[in-house]
Amino acid sequence: MEYRRTAVIKLDTPEGADPLLRETVEQFKHCANTASEWCWHGDDGYHVTSKAKAERALYDQLRDETNLTANLVQKGIRRAVEAIKSGVERLKRGENTSRPYFSADSAVYDKRSATFHRDHVSLSTVDGRIECDYILPDNSEKPPTKYVSDEDFEFRMAHLQYRDGDWYLHASMRRVEANESESESKHRTVLGVDLGVNNIAVASTGRFWSADEFNHWRNEYEKRRGSLQQCGSRHAHANIESVGRKETGRFEIYLHSVANELIEEAVEHDCSHIVFEDLTHIRENIPKATWQHVWAFRRLYEYVEYKAEEYGVGAVQVDPRNTSKRCSTCGFTHSDNRSGEAFCCQKCGYENHADYNASKNIGLQYLRRRQNANDGGAPVDVRLNRGTLNVNGEYSSTALSS
Repeated sequence: MEYRRTAVIKLDTPEGADPLLRETVEQFKHCANTASEWCWHGDDGYHVTSKAKAERALYDQLRDETNLTANLVQKGIRRAVEAIKSGVERLKRGENTSRPYFSADSAVYDKRSATFHRDHVSLSTVDGRIECDYILPDNSEKPPTKYVSDEDFEFRMAHLQYRDGDWYLHASMRRVEANESESESKHRTVLGVDLGVNNIAVASTGRFWSADEFNHWRNEYEKRRGSLQQCGSRHAHANIESVGRKETGRFEIYLHSVANELIEEAVEHDCSHIVFEDLTHIRENIPKATWQHVWAFRRLYEYVEYKAEEYGVGAVQVDPRNTSKRCSTCGFTHSDNRSGEAFCCQKCGYENHADYNASKNIGLQYLRRRQNANDGGAPVDVRLNRGTLNVNGEYSSTALSS
């Protein structure tokens, strides 16, 4: 038996939050309506009802056109695709219909763009997050208080709506069953990923994605820009902008490919999460990284985050401190352990590629963070090529299931 409820919760918004929420909703509607128009007409004369196809075509454009988080852009596109599907079904039945248009002041949030608490919610906006308290009836047996306060019900997603001068959260809630909790407590593994200048990504399974192609074209486009800048003419300025668009387009195709292969790696090795280093101070952590590298790292994470969701795989970031200096085998941490791309532990003698060692440490960092949280969940290991690594650095050989 399904236990699902929709709790309509009035929000107590803090001072200054209303303009942020209004703009967030407007930009969300822009994403949905842009996607609706593109999907309705299609790129080949047919209606597009594939979420993946719509996201590939529109995600980058809408990320540039809005200040929304990657997740909200994705949700705007998916909302449009669902409406297009309904329209196509009506057409098949011979009913009259037209392209869906979104005018209601509403946006869709899930657990990536909102953090749901029992007394308040934290919502992503066009300018950071805001926290809104719930306004609930005092009667604990009266909805929505009955479901919001009941720990057996969990928040799944919610529609933020503006109505008659107030903001409401239409939260979809579901009762967590005992057998469900048992299935979620199964032993899991994670995929650690190190980002770099010479290798755009290195996975803890030992798979490398070289940055040679990226660096080659980065240098080529820099040369072209430099030559055009010397001209100084209006025509040269227009050509510089054209070069920038071509560069971005080429790099986005490349990064989509790397993201897809990273997700394939995670799915093949039955990983629950793909773990990246925190990108907030990536320029300081990788001094040789250019602005193009920093942009590529952030774009790659965004692509992995929204693409992996379809496969039930999460994308997370962890504190990268000492991940390049720490030995993933014995834990000894020293700056002398790493020399360029070579890693040699000064204590236990472990040797390997420095980026591969770092990718394992990034995965281990997630394990340590989860252990310190005392969440009582199932054990989690870092996935390697032919085995796993636990939080204590102990290796376990495990044959891959075919």
